[in-house]
Amino acid sequence: MTQRARTGADDHGPPDRPAGSGAGTAAGPGGSAPAGAPERAPGLSTAEVARRVARGEVNDVPVRSSRSAADIVRGNIFTRFNAIIGVLWVITLVVAPVQDSLFGFVILANTGIGIVQELRAKRTLDSLALVGETRPVVRRDGRSREVRTSTIVLGDLIETGPGDKIPVDGLCAEAEGLEIDESLLTGEADPVVKRPGDPLMSGSFVVAGSGAFTATRVGREAYAAQLAEEASRFTLVHSELRGGVSTILKYVTWMMVPTAAALIVSQMFLEHDSARDAAARTIGGIVPMVPEGLVLLTSLAFAIGVIRLGRKQCLVQELPAIEGLARVDVVCLDKTGTLTEGGMDVTELRLLPDGTPGAGPAPGTEETVRRVLGALGTGDPRPNASLRAVIAAFPAAPGWRCTLPLPFSSARKYSGGRIEDPDGRAADWLLGAPDVLLPAGDPVLTGIEELNAAGLRVLLLARSRRGLERPRAAQDAEPAALVVLEQRLRPDAADTLRYFAAQDVAVKVVSGDNAVSVGAVAAKLRLPGAEGTVDARRLPEREEKQAEFAEAVDAHAVFGRVSPQQKRSMVGALQSRGHTVAMTGDGVNDVLALKDADIGVAMGAGSEATRAVAQIVLLDNSFATLPSVVAEGRRVIGNITRVATLFLVKTVYSVLLAVLVACCQVEYPFLPRHLTLLSTLAIGVPAFFLALAPNKERARPHFVRRVMRYALPAGILAGAATFATYLLARAHYTGPGALEAETSAATLTLFLISLWVLAIIARPYTWWRILLVATMGAAFLVVLVVPWLQEFFALRLVGSAMPWTAVGIAVVAAALLEPVWVWAGRRFPADQAAAPGS
Repeated sequence: MTQRARTGADDHGPPDRPAGSGAGTAAGPGGSAPAGAPERAPGLSTAEVARRVARGEVNDVPVRSSRSAADIVRGNIFTRFNAIIGVLWVITLVVAPVQDSLFGFVILANTGIGIVQELRAKRTLDSLALVGETRPVVRRDGRSREVRTSTIVLGDLIETGPGDKIPVDGLCAEAEGLEIDESLLTGEADPVVKRPGDPLMSGSFVVAGSGAFTATRVGREAYAAQLAEEASRFTLVHSELRGGVSTILKYVTWMMVPTAAALIVSQMFLEHDSARDAAARTIGGIVPMVPEGLVLLTSLAFAIGVIRLGRKQCLVQELPAIEGLARVDVVCLDKTGTLTEGGMDVTELRLLPDGTPGAGPAPGTEETVRRVLGALGTGDPRPNASLRAVIAAFPAAPGWRCTLPLPFSSARKYSGGRIEDPDGRAADWLLGAPDVLLPAGDPVLTGIEELNAAGLRVLLLARSRRGLERPRAAQDAEPAALVVLEQRLRPDAADTLRYFAAQDVAVKVVSGDNAVSVGAVAAKLRLPGAEGTVDARRLPEREEKQAEFAEAVDAHAVFGRVSPQQKRSMVGALQSRGHTVAMTGDGVNDVLALKDADIGVAMGAGSEATRAVAQIVLLDNSFATLPSVVAEGRRVIGNITRVATLFLVKTVYSVLLAVLVACCQVEYPFLPRHLTLLSTLAIGVPAFFLALAPNKERARPHFVRRVMRYALPAGILAGAATFATYLLARAHYTGPGALEAETSAATLTLFLISLWVLAIIARPYTWWRILLVATMGAAFLVVLVVPWLQEFFALRLVGSAMPWTAVGIAVVAAALLEPVWVWAGRRFPADQAAAPGS
């Protein structure tokens, strides 16, 4: 016979319901407790809650997703280089014309843009965090209601069930098979059974059963509050990209101090310039050493990434996760809720002829089986997707009740209960994985293989001979019926898997379901390696044979019957072989693996525990959002690598020019206005567009090394060519206006080389990249030909011999740049594919 019913993954009870209908009850789907159920505590009254709020006994924990607006403003204004440039700007305003102080206005604009964009990102993060916030259920005035975690007060009675995170410290008040995983706090992997009076620690989570506890410590006094505050705070610094930029800035600082001192001495004392002119040229040599826009563009790229992902209902709980996911080369997926939708349909109830009745209800009749299944559904107040489908297909019958529920646990892979019929006869029943409840080789398993091979999920209803209280309740169980469930494939799963394959990201399906069923689902989605599905129970023990275990995990793509601890071990095994691993999931059994993975991705409809430990939460539960996150991370890292090379070429040639000027005891060739113009046209404006452009290159490590290997030779070549032009111009020009003509010739050479560096960085060319480079060149040409701009920037090309010589030197330097660029890529072949402009 066939029975069809539908149930969704997003079934939720009403936000305000009578006490006893939630966790810790044996209430059925309708919410009414069976006759004889123990009276439940009513919780605090509204007046008691108000008094506790007035006393400050509230769970006022920090917001996870963002830092305050004041912190954002301080972080963007009070930086080391803003202080240096700010002092130089004030000096320039006093001793030089306003056009020489343009660099200060650029810094003001950069800082303002950084603050505005980060505040926008903060608003996006805060709004998404509010949407995705988990709301614990508290019992107040005798009714259960959802509240914000921050509104829990001391003494609140909090209901909890599978997948819920314990938000505050407390004492267990009610427990029905309540098992708590405290591994995130203590490191102990085994769940702890909790009984009334036992302590519960914040940061742990429920793996089985249900109950309620009284809050004894809230806010910053809770056990895990300090850890949560430190680990969950919005930050931009804990990433290789941000760390690399900080390292570069530290080295720049070290170079600036002696170089600036030598430049000051040479300009003030050796050339005997006027104090004002010497100060202006000294500042002109110091300011371009600072890659001031690099920090801005890094923050800007991250902030815009957050805003873009926020529009796709993706909450980035730790900002560097955008960067981290871009580095991922292995994605581990949990089948249920990721490749398949959370809801299921009961398609068939298949009675087993070998079922034999004992004392109590006879398992061989269809009516008995239906009523037993309906009663089992009433015994779990937090049913999973499979049990919700059973509840929808087999409603509870009058007189049948579950008196001793055994909640589902992903470790044992079955649930159960003691079922009483209307005549008072009782029997213990189990509902779970057939290959777990039955011994290997059992004839019932033979027919199940065909169903699994079709991608169907099968549950076995069996009667326990040993009793639910015994440790091995499933041993020698009597099979009664098979419940066949159809899983709904996500419509976007196949396209997402194809995207990862095209991006050279290996996908591994790691599921607790039957291996054959998991393999069939993977095969339907055409996942490479689905034909070689592995039953994880046959994998070698990692502690004993770590290398063999890691090799098996690395070599295969689909795994079934994976325990929660094995998922964690698989993540560690892949990491031990040099992989950067992302783990996706939505259930309690995924928490440990999500925590250990390089990047944890949780579904918005998943358990509270998974969302708490994940760095990224897909609020719309769409697996298809993952490629957007990967693409955003690759865009950020790839583009920041490009623009960092631009900025550091300027730093290198600025330091070299200052050293050469000090050694040769000549005037510094540039005023601040000249290098502000060059920085704007050849670096600042194009870097802004390049930093926000699409980029699909997979991120690679060693950010600083990859940037400096290009910046050093290019900067040295640019500085040497510019100084050569300057020396030739000094020999060529004499008389009044000679210094301006010398500066103009040197500026022309430096701009042309900088433009060629930009042209290399902009590769591979698209129409807008070509237009960008051409526009910057045309803008400089306008400055050279428009009289008032010539006067404003003190640029005037005199004669034809020296300007053409400057162009010729720039062409030679640009021609040398090409082999230098190729050599730098070959010098580090492992990173060549990620080279800027490659």
